[in-house]
Amino acid sequence: MGRGSMQIKKAAGAIGVEVHGIDIADMASSDQVTATVRELVTRHGVAFFREQTLSMPEYAASARQLGDILPHEAYSTVDNEAAVQILESTAEKPSKIEVWHSDMTFSATPPHFTMLYADVLPEFGGDTMWASSSAAFEALSKRMRDWLLTLRATHDFRHGFQESLAEPGGAERLAPAIAANPPVSHPLIRTHPETGAKAIFVNPLFTTGIDGLRRHESDALLAMLYDHMLTAEFTVRLQWRKGTIAMWDNRVTWHKPVNDYFPQHRRMLRITIRGDKPV
Repeated sequence: MGRGSMQIKKAAGAIGVEVHGIDIADMASSDQVTATVRELVTRHGVAFFREQTLSMPEYAASARQLGDILPHEAYSTVDNEAAVQILESTAEKPSKIEVWHSDMTFSATPPHFTMLYADVLPEFGGDTMWASSSAAFEALSKRMRDWLLTLRATHDFRHGFQESLAEPGGAERLAPAIAANPPVSHPLIRTHPETGAKAIFVNPLFTTGIDGLRRHESDALLAMLYDHMLTAEFTVRLQWRKGTIAMWDNRVTWHKPVNDYFPQHRRMLRITIRGDKPV
């Protein structure tokens, strides 16, 4: 696996593992490395791979071993590699994504895996946090779990990008993305197709409401679930270092960037892998 024996250390009790001794670039040529990486992420929700050095073609080639790349019309991409999206925050244009979410749940087939590669980091701050939506589900009472399994919720691209849409020219710039991503209904609790784990599948960024409930009922239930999801015991926090790649399973996690570094520069390189229809 590139650098010798693999070393794995749990990062928190419910979610996350730090991995040394794997070169992500080797995924492009090794089914064994790809299978190992997939298994680590699926089992732990998120895996942190330290000390990685990849060109953008190598990064994209490795990601493609996990499935088809899912584009995102709202973000620019690196030169000559459309698979790699740029998530950048500067003093002139700070990040607007500040709430907990799962990536792109406004899609009919949200990504199962996301990869994030640290390119430019601030001197301090800029961590990322994750929460286990499967651990959160299992911690609910049986009666609540049984009821939630009967519900669905609607997710909407426009809800997540309302600040960008309000900017001058924002509606025009994002019109193709809006047209390509009409509101979609997903199960409120989704079942992981590989592990069978059940996980809460709503989030503050993209979920607009629970289908079939009145607004005040939906708002109250979502508020309870969101508060429950952020129980400290369900979370993990990563302090980035140059060359770190985080890879997570969107089917069973939330994540949130910690925007405590303004006006410093932070530039991350993201690849999302197309998933399947949530069930």
